[in-house]
Amino acid sequence: MSFIAPATSAAPSTITNGPFWPDVHLATLRDAMRLDGTVTNARLEHAVINAALQTNRDLKDWRIGQQILGFDGLEQVPAEQINGQSIYLQLYLRAVYCLTKANLIERYSDFDSTAKGLKAGEVLGESVDDLRRDARFAIRDILGESHVTVELI
Repeated sequence: MSFIAPATSAAPSTITNGPFWPDVHLATLRDAMRLDGTVTNARLEHAVINAALQTNRDLKDWRIGQQILGFDGLEQVPAEQINGQSIYLQLYLRAVYCLTKANLIERYSDFDSTAKGLKAGEVLGESVDDLRRDARFAIRDILGESHVTVELI
């Protein structure tokens, strides 16, 4: 048995976002979410665009409210800072990153449909729910909502 290192990714690129939302830098996302070169830039771009669309849609009313208040971009919205960055920026990117990785993992079997690939997809599938939960929590934090929804019957 030999070890074959995954290919390194192609030159990093950026997914441009709407005027209010920050752009998503693929190299930074790869580092943060531990995505190696087996995920092509084309596949990653597709997943990031989908994640940004979903996150932007979930935050549409909040964004409109901020724009009415005169803020033209997420980084202009007053917020606490951690590590020199707005917590809103950090939460937004967390949501996009987590949804991106969840999307990639869900489609893992497309990449490798052998028994080994399907088994790896099953193992990775357990973390899809965690990633989606983390994205939902980040979005709810931006909205100022609780992480728990309780309904009395």
